[in-house]
Amino acid sequence: MTSFDAIVIGGGHNGLVCAALLAKGGRNVLVLEAEAEVGGAARTEEFLPGFRVSTAHVLNRLHPEVVRALDLEDLGLTVSWSAFAPTVTLSRDGNPLTLYGAYGETLTGASAAEQSAWKDLRAQLFRHAAILKPFLSRRPPQLGGGSFGDIAALGQAALAVKRLGKEDMRDFLRVLLMSVYDLLDEQLTDDRLKGLLAFDAVLGSHLGPRSPTSLLGLYYRLTGESGGAPGAQIVPKGGMGAVVAAMRAAAEHVGVAIRTGAPVAKIVVEKGCATGVVLANGEEIRAGTVVSAINPATTFLALVGAPLLDTGFVRKVKNIRMKGDVAKLNLALDGVPGFAGVEEADLRGRLVIAPSADHVERAFNPAKYGEFSPEPVMEIVLPSLTDPALAPAGSCVLSANVQYAPYALKEGWDAGKPKFLAAVMAQLEAHAPGIGKLVRHAELLTPADIEARYRMPGGHWYHGELQADQMLFSRPVSGWSGYDTPIESLFLAGAGSHPGGGISGAPGLNAARRILAERAEWRKAS
Repeated sequence: MTSFDAIVIGGGHNGLVCAALLAKGGRNVLVLEAEAEVGGAARTEEFLPGFRVSTAHVLNRLHPEVVRALDLEDLGLTVSWSAFAPTVTLSRDGNPLTLYGAYGETLTGASAAEQSAWKDLRAQLFRHAAILKPFLSRRPPQLGGGSFGDIAALGQAALAVKRLGKEDMRDFLRVLLMSVYDLLDEQLTDDRLKGLLAFDAVLGSHLGPRSPTSLLGLYYRLTGESGGAPGAQIVPKGGMGAVVAAMRAAAEHVGVAIRTGAPVAKIVVEKGCATGVVLANGEEIRAGTVVSAINPATTFLALVGAPLLDTGFVRKVKNIRMKGDVAKLNLALDGVPGFAGVEEADLRGRLVIAPSADHVERAFNPAKYGEFSPEPVMEIVLPSLTDPALAPAGSCVLSANVQYAPYALKEGWDAGKPKFLAAVMAQLEAHAPGIGKLVRHAELLTPADIEARYRMPGGHWYHGELQADQMLFSRPVSGWSGYDTPIESLFLAGAGSHPGGGISGAPGLNAARRILAERAEWRKAS
């Protein structure tokens, strides 16, 4: 029977990061990926002959410690860290608003008064986000754990809040759990800017701008960075698949074995301890450590099995909210579309349709009742402008994340998908007249499609809502936020773990550190 020091289930980017770091720590590691290619939703795929795209399309969270620890730039990751992609808030009247640099260091298209107000608000948002940022690259403190590290981490956070100064500290505590709508209404007047910030706060979540705690989503967005610049974003050459390819190369460079087309059917548990896995073909592989970098609900309910777990823990896992609200649109176009008022150079950035915070809220309202938005909001990227190899000469790829598209659509997606596609195309046509005539092929992935294609329950790209009750100490569930699980030698390392989703590698990084530290402590004790 084959055996390894560690088995990592899932060859997404977090699984690859975790595996590579465990191997660098001296472990003999095997990655098992169910699909034919590694990368999960970050892999670059052909959706029409000659046209390729990634489901994830903007890089704004890749943790710098992951880049350094895996030597990604030396292993094929070719990113111009200084070429930050702008964000353009589209307008039907041809008067867009554009944020340049690292999340709006420069703002154009707004009044002088609004630019001044944005400068102040941007500085405040980054000061507040900086308090939360240190938690991303470490195991979340265990409440009541009493360890020196946990107490120190909480103490550092409290000190960071105090260092804000009396007025800013009071303001941070006042706004932390506010709705993003209320904060924006206090400080800004331009509907286009408020619409963009509201959209960024709720993208990927079952929340509207008026929902309590929705401001946390914007803070989470601003804790990410690119090229050392908080809030910066990049459209990588080769799509996200290039990032995955560099991670795979890093893992294999340090001896990680990777098997694709190898779905795991069961995690073997003996006397409360994980001892290996059984594949769908019946093959059993042993390991001293099993790491799951897939959805936590799938891990515990399908691979371990509820009978081997405490009923209270099972109830918590079943109650993780993970029904997605984002659809993915891929268009193969016979030319580059023109968006009203947008400079040609800015088409290489991120284009957002979110006319106002009120519009985003109205788009959310139908989703609460199982209906899609008739005027959806969306984030658009034309990745083939950054990398022409993604489309045939003279053609173009459009990639869009569209919200809101509830996983459990009341009328069912078989009937609803054509109607929703028509609504999405109507929005695009209003902002890019004539785009419909350029469409050679359209692929719309609903949350149900995303669930089936990428094995993501609920089609939720974060593997669970990123809301106050499912973050930090409560991710994936309260009492088990530190990558450990109730099963000895079984650990979590996916987006459903702290700190959450996005192409960051942080869950895999933190999980590997936890595993290596625990094994070192175990050897020392024995």
